[in-house]
Amino acid sequence: MNILVTGANGQLGSEIRVLSKNYPYNFYFTDKEELDITNKEKIKTFVTENKINLVINCAAYTAVDKAESEKELADLINHKAVKYLTDISKQKEIPLIHISTDYVFDGKNYKPYIEEDKTNPQGVYGLTKLKGEEVFKNSNAKGIIIRTSWVYSSFGHNFVKTMLRLKSRGELGVVFDQVGTPTYAKDLAKTILEIVDKHYEKLNSFKAEIFHFSNEGVCSWYDFAKSIFEIKDIDIKINPIETKDYPTPAKRPHYSVLNKNKIKKEFNIKIPYWIDSLKNCLKEIDE
Repeated sequence: MNILVTGANGQLGSEIRVLSKNYPYNFYFTDKEELDITNKEKIKTFVTENKINLVINCAAYTAVDKAESEKELADLINHKAVKYLTDISKQKEIPLIHISTDYVFDGKNYKPYIEEDKTNPQGVYGLTKLKGEEVFKNSNAKGIIIRTSWVYSSFGHNFVKTMLRLKSRGELGVVFDQVGTPTYAKDLAKTILEIVDKHYEKLNSFKAEIFHFSNEGVCSWYDFAKSIFEIKDIDIKINPIETKDYPTPAKRPHYSVLNKNKIKKEFNIKIPYWIDSLKNCLKEIDE
């Protein structure tokens, strides 16, 4: 099987690359240098020439605040490029696994979001990601959408690495009134590869079916930061602050806990608790 992974230099793409050596498939890892997914013809040529059987789209414009001023670029990558990928997927009859986000919701829920809950993005990033989901749904292409949240990894830029970088300050203010669940990109990568390996036929039977994935449990950004420093045994004062005391160009959802029952049942997967995964990631960073 020939598998195309787009956005291969990002957090999730990098984790899939590391784990891919445990699988007997032929992986094509591309980033924008190797394959420009905003160019429909280039995608078509690549998929045809390499006889691709499955596409995993990890490519995304994820700079949430910057998206407010770079609307067109965010839309091109998160929406239009997804349309091109689903067009090819439909034409060639190959399944697509597309990654989306908790930012499609407004964060006003009081219980974990299920896949059917009403979407209402509050910023450009969430809106462009939702438009990407919608073009996939309307395309009639085969495959699944996995929404995730608060992604971190030993690769790329993320909250965990930012906290470690700021440790020398001795004191930090971190938002406590935004609640969600961190997702270790390696756990999501494992799940994706397991779905491909054990449920390829099932992938072919879905049409843009949505699933939620994050680690188990729930915390605020403040709890997340406290845990990072406690695990690393770093002496630093963390002060809980409110969202209003840390204004950002893009509005963040106050509550973005995802309900994972559907993905666990459908694909028979076990999801680790967020603190256990955080410990594993910090070990990787140290190594």
